Amino acid sequence: MEKTIYLDNAATTRVKPEVTAAMRPYWEEQYGNPSSAHSFAGHIAGAVETARKTVADFIGASPKEIYFTSGGTESDNWALKGVAFALREKGKHIVTTKIEHHAVLHTCGYLEKLGYDVTYLDVDRSGLVDPAALEAAIRPDTVLISVMFANNEIGTIEPIKELGKIAHDHGVLFHTDAVQAYGHVPIDVNAMNIDLMSVSGHKINAPKGVGFLYVRAGVKIEPLLHGGAQERGKRAGTTNVPGIIGLAKATELAAATLAERAAYETALRDELIAGIEREIPYATLNGDRKNRLPNNVNFSFRFIEGESLLILLDQSGVCASSGSACTSGSLDPSHVLLAIGLPHEIAHGSLRLTLSEETTRADVDTTVGVLKTIVERLRSMSPLYEDFIKKQEASK
Repeated sequence: MEKTIYLDNAATTRVKPEVTAAMRPYWEEQYGNPSSAHSFAGHIAGAVETARKTVADFIGASPKEIYFTSGGTESDNWALKGVAFALREKGKHIVTTKIEHHAVLHTCGYLEKLGYDVTYLDVDRSGLVDPAALEAAIRPDTVLISVMFANNEIGTIEPIKELGKIAHDHGVLFHTDAVQAYGHVPIDVNAMNIDLMSVSGHKINAPKGVGFLYVRAGVKIEPLLHGGAQERGKRAGTTNVPGIIGLAKATELAAATLAERAAYETALRDELIAGIEREIPYATLNGDRKNRLPNNVNFSFRFIEGESLLILLDQSGVCASSGSACTSGSLDPSHVLLAIGLPHEIAHGSLRLTLSEETTRADVDTTVGVLKTIVERLRSMSPLYEDFIKKQEASK
């Protein structure tokens, strides 16, 4: 195959030329440290504040509620640890779900070692959190609820507004990891009852290594990084000016095309889902069919090993993933797929395909054809599949 078909946009995206162009002057010409006292730095500090307003406006926040970070993992760590430490006198109970990104789950595990109590909510077969279960989990000592906006593996979008309202009705802070949702679906932190929100730039055509944490005004949170007085004394470290400028430019581009892009990607997504279901038997769509990200497709293929599937797709020029890129080196089945009820043997045969506005209908058609051929090839070598077919034929 001559063309590489990149369908791993949930892992990372291409930095757009407009973003690179916006960033370049802050490497080569306006390279000063915005924390310095001279006028050269003052101009650059002003550019950072303009960028802060751009991302704040996009989510209905105030610029003073935006704190730039190195990305989603830092933002998740800071939200959970910062609130837990700041409110430890009030209580040490946190509520989250079993399908969170490991940046949340591992942080919760760390807090448990420090004496905090964490409740991990179940989800249904589509990956949705039951609002009633969330409300039932709240205790007098609950200080934070953390539920991801949209799942990074199966694409399910949670009822964030409703979950946030439940948290607020009980006087509990509500955090959401919106790394996969930001720039892809509309977000209004006030209308959706969000107190803290994590974002990463490289999911929306900005560079890797930059993101932000939204913290509602008045929320008590301790710093995660100690050192200088950057980010109004809340987040130490030399300001990543080019990255911040790039994130703001990518946000500006995403905001301008959000509705059009979502409609285009949703149509392609549904075509890809329909093609796989039509051409490949014993394939199961994971995640909610309607309440899902515009660009996410996740399937489990019976009698298939996901690792072999990915290798053969790669050899055919299709870039895909078995789930989160952060755990792609693990041979264990996805914790998300296990949480939605898939048995180990089926969870091992799962595939995530994530599109972008650059994906074409020809890409979708080619991918379905390549995938069908590979699945047929792998199943032809599976004794389990052979036995299954024999039993199916015998039962007719």
